[in-house]
Amino acid sequence: MASPLPGMNPYLENPQLWSEFHSRMIVAIADALNDCLSRDYRVAVEKRVYLSENRESVLVGIPDVSVTASTQNQSKFNTTAVVQPLNVEIPIAEEVHERYLEIREGATGRVITTIELLSPKNKRSGQGPNVYLQKRRKILTSQTHFIEIDLLRGGEPLPIIGAVLSDYRILISRSSHRPQAQLYAFNIRQTIPAFPIPLRAGETEPLLDLQPLLHQVYDRARFELAIDYSQSCRPKLSPEDEAWVRGFLL
Repeated sequence: MASPLPGMNPYLENPQLWSEFHSRMIVAIADALNDCLSRDYRVAVEKRVYLSENRESVLVGIPDVSVTASTQNQSKFNTTAVVQPLNVEIPIAEEVHERYLEIREGATGRVITTIELLSPKNKRSGQGPNVYLQKRRKILTSQTHFIEIDLLRGGEPLPIIGAVLSDYRILISRSSHRPQAQLYAFNIRQTIPAFPIPLRAGETEPLLDLQPLLHQVYDRARFELAIDYSQSCRPKLSPEDEAWVRGFLL
């Protein structure tokens, strides 16, 4: 069963589903690229690992005790008052694994194009954006082409000068054209646009069409069994977009 929506399915943005969707989509993109690229190239699934410590990390509680609040009549200088411990939480560093793609020359292993499919940690406060933006800056000062796919409405959009407001974004940065780049800005009511994959100079750029890949991943993962379409999606949609989505779910 394909996704019931013509474009991005916002229910897949739910944190409980995104990790699986991200992993499956990365592999689907790699397979699709290998089908259309010459045997001069191979598409590698790479992974970066880092520690993230924020409010959404695993937390450890301390003793289960009651907290006695001070009354207005108690003085903070009352040395006879019994000090009671507070219930607090300690953020534990979480090991984060993020997958991305590299198109490499088969003969030399040289990275021609890097493709990133953003995760929520790339777009919120904490270590995730710092790690990702550091890598992003490094690629943008190299001879490697860069593609950034953002299918998440939540979080802060990553830095792009001249961008327009949109639900989703696909950025194509060719090394020979920097700082100029192409931005595909689209919304939930639109299908995901196909976009070119830059390779070596003078070579034809194949088109990558994410929309059928999304439907394929949705079907093979049987996401319809994991999604409760009677509930609002996370993050929530505007009332107008909610009504539009409901029209496809009736």
